[in-house]
Amino acid sequence: MRLKAGCALVLEAPLHCPTVAMLRPRTGDAQWLCSERYRFDPPLRPTEYVDSFGNLCQRFVVPPGRLRIRTDVTVETDEHIVVAPPGTPATPVEALPDAALQFLLQSRYCPADGMAGRAAHITAGRAPGYDQVEAIRAWVRHHIAYRYGVSTEYTSALDTLRDGAGVCRDFAHVGIALCRSLHIPARMVVGYLYRLDPMDLHAWFEAYVGGRWYTFDATQQHPRGGRIVLGYGRDAADVAFASNYGQLQTVELKVWVHLDHHQA
Repeated sequence: MRLKAGCALVLEAPLHCPTVAMLRPRTGDAQWLCSERYRFDPPLRPTEYVDSFGNLCQRFVVPPGRLRIRTDVTVETDEHIVVAPPGTPATPVEALPDAALQFLLQSRYCPADGMAGRAAHITAGRAPGYDQVEAIRAWVRHHIAYRYGVSTEYTSALDTLRDGAGVCRDFAHVGIALCRSLHIPARMVVGYLYRLDPMDLHAWFEAYVGGRWYTFDATQQHPRGGRIVLGYGRDAADVAFASNYGQLQTVELKVWVHLDHHQA
């Protein structure tokens, strides 16, 4: 399916504020970037680099006052995500690709230490691998309430388990931490989801089993495609849409995703 997506972002700074944004998708295994447009008002000329996770990052300085950023992309992506056959096995740690090993480590929002007992209870009776991750996804969906105002930018997976509520990034953090406690690599993904309600930038997680990455989203009742990936990371600290190094306020964020009705 071909999707047209984008966001309109208004940032405000009292002084010059160095900032790194992550708002440009890349062509990869799951998507093809057909076209894009990236605009600043007032005009800026950012520089760009690829971070250690392969994400495109835009580096610029927000001037005093308000800066408006608008991105528009057209992306070919899968209408349905791949679901593994039942019993798809875990990949032994010694057989993991080098790049997947970092997603077994502790991270700021996903402290997997001490969570193995909970993960074992959640996945009891499930075959090691995909079935365990799916059990974790289903458990998070049914035991964590989707609720605004409970979590903050400092909330970890342990905090969410204690509070029993959060938003998409919190759901992803819990799933990631539980997977890592079972020695299953898991990474956070941020991007767009077609027909997300309410519409916003979205977060989910992927787990590496059976020799590849699979998508899991505990906020959704059924597997859903129509996803545009903006970034991958160990947790939310690696995939913020804007990382500021000074005083900066997000005044407005508007997101849209719809079908491209003019596709060939």
